Amino acid sequence: MQKIISNISETEQILEITLTAEEFGAEYNQELEEARKSIQIKGFRKGHAPVSLVKKLAGPSIETTVAEKMASKYFTEIAEAENIKPVNRAQIVDFSFDGDQLTIKLDYEVQPEFELNDFSGYSFTKALYTITDEDIDREVNLILKGHGSLISVDEAASATDTVIGDVWKLNEAGELDETQKTSNHHFSLEYLPEENPFRKELTGKKAGESVAVENRIEDSEAEPTRYHVAISEVKRLELPELTVELIKEITNQQFESIEEFMADIQAQLEKHFTKKAEDDLLESISAKLIEENPVPAPESIVESFSNMLLENAKRQIGGNFPKNFNPADFRETLRPNAIKHAQWMIITRKIAETGNVSVSEDDLKAYLEKEAANHPEAQKEQFVESYKNPEISEYISEMIFKGKIYDLLKSQVTITEEAKPLPAPNTEE
Repeated sequence: MQKIISNISETEQILEITLTAEEFGAEYNQELEEARKSIQIKGFRKGHAPVSLVKKLAGPSIETTVAEKMASKYFTEIAEAENIKPVNRAQIVDFSFDGDQLTIKLDYEVQPEFELNDFSGYSFTKALYTITDEDIDREVNLILKGHGSLISVDEAASATDTVIGDVWKLNEAGELDETQKTSNHHFSLEYLPEENPFRKELTGKKAGESVAVENRIEDSEAEPTRYHVAISEVKRLELPELTVELIKEITNQQFESIEEFMADIQAQLEKHFTKKAEDDLLESISAKLIEENPVPAPESIVESFSNMLLENAKRQIGGNFPKNFNPADFRETLRPNAIKHAQWMIITRKIAETGNVSVSEDDLKAYLEKEAANHPEAQKEQFVESYKNPEISEYISEMIFKGKIYDLLKSQVTITEEAKPLPAPNTEE
């Protein structure tokens, strides 16, 4: 066997393998015999057709099968001997039989070789969120809003009211266009941006009044679009009183007092923002390491992460994209994020290599024992059995691996905690 390894880029290689008849002949003859037994040729009993005729009819198929088998066998051997680290399955790009020689060309991607920059001197800030009474009151108010009632008011609309009215788009002459009319449109002023022209013009107006609205496109010399709104009703959200009875109703009898309910809200806020602070810290660390180690990302890994992000987006909107949606364009917008995911995966593998990070059977066992302890005795056996599924086991292993990587990183960088108020509503990412 002869081999030639050519680097196409930092992440792509071509392997050319040349085999002698002694190395591929037995496999070829076996495939030829199998074809001879199964092929039916007119004028010959099945299995008794001349070899030359079988080669003529089934030769291309036999050669393809032999080339695939030889490629699989020898690529594995060569990869181990040459310390090649493929990140995808090698693909045959060409092969040829020339007398007593078989030449196969394989294309594949590899993990790029690079030296990881020392990160022990990096410094990061971790948010230390403090939950105040105002934060708890705001959360209670959001809960009450979900159980409130909209009532009509004969007052000027405030910035939190809902304004209902008929909307006309004006034509070039400034007249109402009946073909461009929307009846009983609901404007929830609270959820419109402060600079929205409809919010600006409708705030402070009462039922029975009309307003003119100009919608200008920022940084555009185009004429603004003009609208006429005839207000028919102003509605205000009336919140229920926070009582023990209401708490029991909305929590399915979970709490017996307002104090217990408020304490649970505080605990949930603390849990959420503790996780957010940790997630933000880990995001900062990964972003810094990607910036300092701009490794090239193999296209197959980028493609894999693009598919993952696309599927995640699809699930978030109910499982299907809208009609006229162009997945190819959306995939292109996801590409920078997919590249970062791919780079981070490569970097974490390098950290694992240099820091001797791995996941053992003992790690998996410890995880299962810890998780099983959170289940009733009757469900523990079923729980443990479910984790014998290879896909689930692989997912858990990856989760443990990531945890070990982050623990190692956090132990070697400087982390300073900084007290911060909770983010304002609608600003938390």
